[in-house]
Amino acid sequence: MASLLEIFFRRVSVEGSSMVPTYLPGECLTAVRRWRKVRVGDVVVVHDPADHQRFLLKRCVAIIGNQLDLRGDNADFSTDSRSFGLVPSRDVVWLVAGSGHK
Repeated sequence: MASLLEIFFRRVSVEGSSMVPTYLPGECLTAVRRWRKVRVGDVVVVHDPADHQRFLLKRCVAIIGNQLDLRGDNADFSTDSRSFGLVPSRDVVWLVAGSGHK
């Protein structure tokens, strides 16, 4: 059974180059369970629309109704909303702590 801390906090390891230069491959981040609405500039963790077993780390660049436009900071190496479309805001599982606004 997960501890109380594990319910609200998660360590996320960056894989790939989609968030360079903000986050580097292998970097460990702290994410918090989504507790508020996503804002433009937030870095979020969502299930990959193509493979629900996999998670993606992306930045919210726009909010259209209840849909999010999620992009990698490194467009040349990112599979994001340009490929899979807008993502329902309810699909955001985690917010990266201290991600701030770009």
